[in-house]
Amino acid sequence: MNIYDGILLLAEILFLILKVFYFICESIFTIFIPKAKKDAVDEIVLVTGAGHGIGKELAIGYALLGATVVCWDINEKTNQQTMNEIKIMGKQRVHAYQCNVADREEVFRVAEKVREEVGDVTILVNNAGIGIVKKLLDHSVDEITRVIDVNIRSHFWTLRAFLPSMIEKNHGHVVAISSVAAFLGSTHGTVYCPTKSAVKALMEAVFNELRAYSKGKSLIKFTTVYPTIILTGLVKKPRIRFPSIMGSLTPQKAASLIIDAQRQNFQERSIPSHWLPMSYLIRILPKKAIYCIYDFLDFGADVED
Repeated sequence: MNIYDGILLLAEILFLILKVFYFICESIFTIFIPKAKKDAVDEIVLVTGAGHGIGKELAIGYALLGATVVCWDINEKTNQQTMNEIKIMGKQRVHAYQCNVADREEVFRVAEKVREEVGDVTILVNNAGIGIVKKLLDHSVDEITRVIDVNIRSHFWTLRAFLPSMIEKNHGHVVAISSVAAFLGSTHGTVYCPTKSAVKALMEAVFNELRAYSKGKSLIKFTTVYPTIILTGLVKKPRIRFPSIMGSLTPQKAASLIIDAQRQNFQERSIPSHWLPMSYLIRILPKKAIYCIYDFLDFGADVED
């Protein structure tokens, strides 16, 4: 390396340090000064798992903001109920489609129907998810396959279905509901936790891929949300030693926070918000120290009777 190349490298390193410092300051600034929330009126929002729980409340929340809402759920009856409840509120720009998001061909077929009847989806909310609280060796092969198909494979199918139109228009937002379980495999979460970690990795990889290929010009946003236990009934026997710290929110409150995270362009957000920085800080510690902290917090789920 000659002197000229050395000077260029030094300049690059100094510029990198300045950028890192700037983004640290920016991140701290947003803690105290919330970001402005984007409008949703002209957006077409598709929510998977809209028939119940968080998905239902997300559909209602976006409808109340004036967006056109597309409800997807494998359960046709509850999905229709969500649509009907929204219409009773006076919001008519809502559509319901039965769709098994774990079925690749069905996702592509129903996605094409949505394009023809509603338009191009501009906000995709991958919310559908299932969890089975069991020890690994007590899971059946079908249960393992089903959790993986719904919790992670479905994200690939919906992204392949709706991301191309977002890339073409250079406009769109993808929201994925992961879990704080993505950061540490927990007892009885041997199938569930890895799928939520995979969601985190997938969202990061797609974001970086678009950033690289567009040379930083992509305007498509990605938001990954990490809730703690939400009172949806998914977990029948939650174990929460410190509810005020861990959070134990209703689907309505969780949905409101998820929508705010999307509208404020957060790339990552936990519910409650303090869990994400705590999770990253804890991971710096030795593994045995981490296990001591988690044992003290005693946070998880017990096997159902």
